[in-house]
Amino acid sequence: METAEKNSGAAAGSDPFNVEGPDADLHQVVIVGGGAGGLELATKLGDKLGKKRKAAITLIEKSQSHFWKPHLHEIAAGSMDLGTYEINHLAQSYWHGYRYRYGEVIAIDREKQTVTTAPYIDEHGEEVIAPRVFRYDTLVISIGSLTNDFGTPGVKEHAIALETPQQAARFHRRMVNACIRAHAQRQPRQPGQLTVAIIGAGATGVELAAELHKTTRTLVSYGLDRIDPSEDIRIVLIEAAPRILPAVPERVSAAAVRLLGEIGVEVRAGAAVSEVLENGVRFASGEEMPAELVVWAAGVKAPEMLKDFGGLESNRINQLVVHPTLQTTRDENVFALGDCAACAWLGKEGNVPPRAQAAHQQASHMYKQIVARLEGKPLKPWRYRDFGSLVSLGKYSTVGNLMGGLVGGNMWVEGTFARLMYVSLYKLHELALHGFVKVALDTLARLITRRTEPHVKLH
Repeated sequence: METAEKNSGAAAGSDPFNVEGPDADLHQVVIVGGGAGGLELATKLGDKLGKKRKAAITLIEKSQSHFWKPHLHEIAAGSMDLGTYEINHLAQSYWHGYRYRYGEVIAIDREKQTVTTAPYIDEHGEEVIAPRVFRYDTLVISIGSLTNDFGTPGVKEHAIALETPQQAARFHRRMVNACIRAHAQRQPRQPGQLTVAIIGAGATGVELAAELHKTTRTLVSYGLDRIDPSEDIRIVLIEAAPRILPAVPERVSAAAVRLLGEIGVEVRAGAAVSEVLENGVRFASGEEMPAELVVWAAGVKAPEMLKDFGGLESNRINQLVVHPTLQTTRDENVFALGDCAACAWLGKEGNVPPRAQAAHQQASHMYKQIVARLEGKPLKPWRYRDFGSLVSLGKYSTVGNLMGGLVGGNMWVEGTFARLMYVSLYKLHELALHGFVKVALDTLARLITRRTEPHVKLH
């Protein structure tokens, strides 16, 4: 925290924190949420405007580090080390000319153009940061999405969602402990022991199933010789819809089913779950399936705090409804992007799907919108460019349709080329945050380190 903030004695209701000092007269851009889209936008605005004092850029985020959400399944499976890939928000802001403020936004005053953050209480019950108020001229909401449990009983109590790195790491620890316990115990294994039930066969569920198949076998090979992975470890992918990957073309879904079947992952489509039990799941049919670990990856929704957030229009899954310019429908000074925004897909029915490529494109467009606002120019509508859908099945394959909407049809891709295209999605995110030189050096360093470490995280 800066000295000016320490000595100000400000609290909720006093002068906003982000307008103190030499930047008080600048256009105040406040970005709420440091996920993929929000962090890319803050970085570019800081580089292009903040460093040149053309605008004051503030990022408010309740986590102290950033991790690319599509990689969470690899943290859960143990094939990726969180510390190698996470980005510290404070360091990123220092390098790129914007201000990072730790906090969770809980209220907005659209008349005064301010947002308020909740107090931060540490694990000892002590208040570290009092409630704070931040003034904005342009506000961008980019707080992502959460898993939608659809009110299913037992989900919150017994299932693990993969919304944060901490949740993914928790699942991995439980998986490792389950394997160690099964190896060391003397009594016969119980029904469902070493069974992982993954509820929701979208991209996250499918990719997690494939990655778990690989990493559990690697884990067992490090001396847990009383476990036969082919016989003892069971991975079940459950989907209520008639097929897995319902949001992608049927050919991609069929290929994924074929590849998952080849490696021994069980797929149960058209199987709705009515309840998550302490040691398993209950289907709508009444059947019960024992399972030691249950992952809930079915459906997404925006955070509850966006429902009637300052009177802004939201839809049934709490997304803020925006115009094609990304401005919210009831306030031209408030924008939304990423998974928390309901943006019409121009030229097609429905809204833009919640994909990483959409957030990346919106962040680039949002930068241009803010520049246009500063220059007094009219804003332009954003048009989603569909680069297709790619699903990684770990080392086994990658399948998808590439550049679906750009060529008027679907170009089917599979194997090594598809895997390279899948990896390139993350590289585009890294390039937006760090630039070419740093990304190249970091990639080389990771390749070298990877050769000297276990191929799966063992704790």
